[in-house]
Amino acid sequence: MSSATIGLICICLMLVMMALRAPIALSMAAIGFVGFSWIIAFDPAMAILENGPFETLSNYSFSPIPMFIMMGVFASRAKMSDQLFSGARALFGAWRGGISLAAILSCGIFSAISGSSVATAASMSRVALPEMKKHGYADSLATGTLAAGGTLGIMIPPSIALLLYALITEQSVGDMFIAGMIPGILGLVLYCVTISVLVKFKPELATPGEATTLREKLIGLKGLIPFTAVFAIIIGGIYTGLFTPTEAAAIGAFATLVVAVWRGMNFEEFRESLQETMITSAMIFFMIIGAEVFGYFLSVSRISFELVSFVDSLNLTPFMILICVLILFMLLGCVMDSIAMLLLTVPVVYPLVEAAGFDPIWFGIVAVITVELGLITPPVGMNVFVIKAFAPDISIGSIYKGVMPFVISDIVRLALIIAFPALALGLL
Repeated sequence: MSSATIGLICICLMLVMMALRAPIALSMAAIGFVGFSWIIAFDPAMAILENGPFETLSNYSFSPIPMFIMMGVFASRAKMSDQLFSGARALFGAWRGGISLAAILSCGIFSAISGSSVATAASMSRVALPEMKKHGYADSLATGTLAAGGTLGIMIPPSIALLLYALITEQSVGDMFIAGMIPGILGLVLYCVTISVLVKFKPELATPGEATTLREKLIGLKGLIPFTAVFAIIIGGIYTGLFTPTEAAAIGAFATLVVAVWRGMNFEEFRESLQETMITSAMIFFMIIGAEVFGYFLSVSRISFELVSFVDSLNLTPFMILICVLILFMLLGCVMDSIAMLLLTVPVVYPLVEAAGFDPIWFGIVAVITVELGLITPPVGMNVFVIKAFAPDISIGSIYKGVMPFVISDIVRLALIIAFPALALGLL
């Protein structure tokens, strides 16, 4: 039996394990170990299990992950989202749908600190959803806005997804963060346009807000300063070369801690923040270890090389190859966690994309946007279930109905970046 055939069998077994609800990290590690033992030998496979976790956890390149997670946890625990939403809401005043626009802007800014889509959706839902309900917003618009707004966290840097893609494909983390800025801001702008169009043609979806004076708007802008300052420090430092992404993560975490303490964080909240950071980091590192073991297996199975050869034999154009890969990402994104999906699929499809001649930084942006779609599309849509937890009286169907216009918006953004790669690469 050829190594590629063994590889296909093992991948099918891994998918069966995942379907049976085995942890994704454990599925990757177990199948990687079994497959490597099958192709090479048991003793070398044991050596990978013995040394792989240590090599992964001691790799300096992975050190920004817990720092960026800590930054987001500090922001959430200190309820910084309250001040952010109040400031953004004052800016839109009496606009129809203004609370939804404020929620989208708040999600965009908060995600730049948290780096997590789920954390952004959860934090902003707690603040913005009661306000939208209070002012008579349609359930579909209120929940759809927050579910979609949370996805901005996966693109606007610092992003855990962009960081992991850079590490998997050995690209510059700084370049990935810089490349994500315009697509991330474009997503925020298109979401605001989507809300404006919806309330223009269906005014019953939202009521006009309360008018605010110029002084109130300026005070609102003042409330956004701590968030924009942290973002500017991180991205400005990386872009100018003043410090590395790892140093940026540590500086960002410290700056967020200072803001959180200034806003009244006590020692108990600080301890809980550290505990939450460790739990989340351990979960991600477990998946990274599983992906590392699985990666050794993929290498010896040569399944990636066989995939490249097979695609070459089909005489597909590079664009057709890209569409096939993105359809795969979109389908898997509907049933898998975004980070797990990147760890699982990128090592397989990256050689194919590289052979097709696509820029790896540009493809990373396109891939992450496609993964982002999975956060709000059925049947899983993790952000949808986060919103559902905050709004148990609203049906899942209503939430999915609310996010569909934003899904269309994301597809438009994806098409623009594919058609105009400079949107992702222009700042590099």
